[in-house]
Parts: sequence; structure tokens; C-alpha cells
Amino acid sequence: MKTGVCPHCGREINLDYRVGFRETCPGCDGDLHSCVACSFYEPGHHNDCREPRASMVQDKERANRCDWFAWGDNETTGEYEEVNKAKNALEALFKK
Repeated sequence: MKTGVCPHCGREINLDYRVGFRETCPGCDGDLHSCVACSFYEPGHHNDCREPRASMVQDKERANRCDWFAWGDNETTGEYEEVNKAKNALEALFKK
């Protein structure tokens, strides 16, 4: 069984199948077929992707139709979770 972590909320996700273009996290409804959930995602690399044949994707957090997508435990997932936690805390501060 393949498992991973949602890059949007940090929830552990069990996947026994290929991640579809419209697949979302059951916890936060974040797009799973996105750059930030891909094993090739690497900020700072050309197009933020280690796959040289991949096309440029503007919004790395939204679903895309990249044919090179490979679900995986990404080294940057932990960093991304921290950024999202900070964003959520900041937004909660200014909520009415």
C-alpha cells in the first residue's frame, strides 16, 4: 500500500492506485495531483521540477495535467507543511 502526506494539511493518505487529475485530500480537499505532492518537485530547480521533460506549471499547489507526476514522499513536504501551518496561524489571527 502506498502512503504519503498531503502537502496542504499534512494528513497521511493511503493510496492503492494512481493519483487522478481531480483527486483531492479527504481532509482538506486540497489537490493531490499537484506539483507540491509530486516526487519530482524541488523548489529552486528549473521549473521547480527535477523532471527535465515536464512543462512549466504556474500554480504548484493546484491540480495539473502533468504526465510526469509521481506521487511520493517528497523531501520538501515537511517544509511545505511548516509554511502552511504558519499561513493558517496568521489567517486565524485576523479572522473576525
